[in-house]
Amino acid sequence: MTKPTVSIILLNWNGYEDTLEALESLYNINYPHYNVIVADNNSTNDSIEKIKQYTEGKIKIETKYTKYQENKPIQLTILKEGEYPENINNTSTPQEKKLLLIENKENYGFAKGNNIAIDYTIKHDKPDYILLLNNDTIVDPDFLTNMINVAIKDEKIGIIGPKFYYYDYNGSHDTIWCIGSVVDLDHFPGHHSIMEEPKYDLTQDVIECDWVSGAGLLIKSEAMPETYLSTEFFFGCEDVDLAINVKQKGYKIVTVTNSIIWHKVGMSRNKGSTFKTEYNHITTNLKFIKKHKKNYYLHLPKYMIQITKVYLNAILNKI
Repeated sequence: MTKPTVSIILLNWNGYEDTLEALESLYNINYPHYNVIVADNNSTNDSIEKIKQYTEGKIKIETKYTKYQENKPIQLTILKEGEYPENINNTSTPQEKKLLLIENKENYGFAKGNNIAIDYTIKHDKPDYILLLNNDTIVDPDFLTNMINVAIKDEKIGIIGPKFYYYDYNGSHDTIWCIGSVVDLDHFPGHHSIMEEPKYDLTQDVIECDWVSGAGLLIKSEAMPETYLSTEFFFGCEDVDLAINVKQKGYKIVTVTNSIIWHKVGMSRNKGSTFKTEYNHITTNLKFIKKHKKNYYLHLPKYMIQITKVYLNAILNKI
């Protein structure tokens, strides 16, 4: 049986160091055919040149997670946003690796930046599935195969997520960051991890949930909303909003626990978290709740108490 075609999309903005490590792990997966697309959100550093050098084999990436693969050069195609010739074959196979780089005209944020690549691949590659992958992740060689093996057994599965480990959590590499989540619009921020819910059996191979993180989200192409990711949200909640829309179409959301991705979330937060970023998270989450919760204003006093706790925690942890 031929495996479904998957388009994998990474968004880059001035983060080529992370992007190259993510790419090196992707080109070591055991899936037979997949498209890799990097959407660059108008980087102001030399990300484009570094990615080009990587595909030429001039930059060798090797870390505790990734052993450098002698599969270079990687066939690189660079396109400007909106300038797309026909008949580009961007499918990587075990014998030949390929990369498509789309240069976006602006830093559009997560949703629109990804939407440009989603629109391209749906119209040109016509994949069966699309995988949104954060550029600060590392994937296990079996991660995609294990996701797809679950997906093809149930046509009602619309979105699949992996088990996320922290890339580095005080020296540990097997500490869970995320394993699926719940939508709870009665409490700020409107969503939380299933690890906080005792009713979920985390030892199951497949766990049905409300949403999975956009850091590594596999979606069936036919389940994708016509407008793709909502651009209402510049700073998070796009993945939660997407999952709600997909579930409303009758699809299921699941986590596959033997699909493993490592995420640098801890290091990213420690380097870049500020009161401004926390403020942006809060306003985005409130916007999300307002969109999906009827009479949300009746809950505002409760939300404000919960938001105060967020700020107090930020102060105590010296953001």
